[in-house]
Amino acid sequence: MRFEIRTMIAEDWPAVRRIYGEGIATGYATFETELPDWQKWDGSHRLNCRLVATNANEILGWAALSSVSTRQAYSGVAEVSVYVAATTRGHGVGKALLQTLIKESEANGVWTLQAGIFPENTASVALHESCGFRRVGVRNRLGKLKNEWRDVLLLERRSSKIGS
Repeated sequence: MRFEIRTMIAEDWPAVRRIYGEGIATGYATFETELPDWQKWDGSHRLNCRLVATNANEILGWAALSSVSTRQAYSGVAEVSVYVAATTRGHGVGKALLQTLIKESEANGVWTLQAGIFPENTASVALHESCGFRRVGVRNRLGKLKNEWRDVLLLERRSSKIGS
């Protein structure tokens, strides 16, 4: 499958939102149960390090970073989000997005990327591990989704270029 990775723009939001909704619907991607509007999503993600994968003007997936804290000590630590359209999964889109996101994060001074993934989401765990993330541990019964306690696997990737 041919596609390119580019910077996300506000006009991409309807497709990004649709793909996010597909992830929510799986029950394995996030604790979120409702789709945010653009203002909420935009305000909760870093202004840099927002990417989309496109093929003939169709958005196939997206990746973005969220700051983990407003404290200066954590300015180089960010949480990863990677979502791929249901019809596109298994074709390398997620890996290309994550690899590009890693490069963009380092270009923007991020020294640690972290990901919180439901252990049942084995494809996402494998994707992150293939891009250099390591398992830090499991946060048992971290939150409830549809009234069921869920564990979250914490993974991180330390940059070899920033903060080493």
